[in-house]
Amino acid sequence: MKTRKIERTRLVPHTVDGETEMVLDREVIEVPAPPRDWDQVVRTAVTIGAVVLVTASLTWTTASIGDLLSAVTIAVVAYAAAVAFDASWIMCMGVEWLLRYDPERAQVARRAGRWALAVSMGAVFAHGYLIADTWVIGAVGAVVSALAKGGWSMAMRVHARPLDPRTQQWVQKRRAAVDGQLAMIPIRRELQRGQALVDAERRSLDAAEESGSADPEASGVPESVPEDPQPNVSTLHPGRVTTQEAVRNAWDAGIRDPEAVLRTVRNATGKPVPQSSVDRYLRALKVAG
Repeated sequence: MKTRKIERTRLVPHTVDGETEMVLDREVIEVPAPPRDWDQVVRTAVTIGAVVLVTASLTWTTASIGDLLSAVTIAVVAYAAAVAFDASWIMCMGVEWLLRYDPERAQVARRAGRWALAVSMGAVFAHGYLIADTWVIGAVGAVVSALAKGGWSMAMRVHARPLDPRTQQWVQKRRAAVDGQLAMIPIRRELQRGQALVDAERRSLDAAEESGSADPEASGVPESVPEDPQPNVSTLHPGRVTTQEAVRNAWDAGIRDPEAVLRTVRNATGKPVPQSSVDRYLRALKVAG
């Protein structure tokens, strides 16, 4: 029986000068070696062979079609365009593999891959026929892509895990539920961005309405500022009283003329209070008095 060596570690107590600590102890042991998995070996070999075939086909098709197209354009552009012929059906096979558990969607990729393969084979055949003036060379060159696609199809069948009808339905239902949740992620982001814009617009409009309907003194623009205020009006602590307090102080001082009250209030508050605010407070004092 074949064996193989493995390293095993475990914690063991170790004492030095009466102090004990748990340390790692390493030892190499031999365990029975499992038999070689020849199925996996063959599966890996088939996969590697399919990759080699696809690489050879891509190289051959690019060289053939690039040489054909270089007759009408520069070589760099011709060979770059030639890559698209085999790359198209290779990409379709990759999509088919990703959708292997969704037969309906995989069928679309399978059909597209066949059409792309036919176009690629036709272009390679045209190159061989025009260069060698014989259809045999063109046909042999075109078969390279077909062999590569066939090899990759066989590799996909080796790795495939077919599902029974009931399990397939179960998978489709679970995938639909998860796909719905994933689809809602960008939708929610879009809705949140839109709602944020609506909220910002609403706040902006509300702020504009409030500023338009607020007391005119909030704007800082006086209705009328006299150029020559009376020098005998005393200042009532500038900046320390509100407009309403300043109007009441002037009223209590016996000042009844609106313009005189306005000058007194402006001196008391230190702000360019508009006449309308003073008149409003005076009207309230007259009603109360």
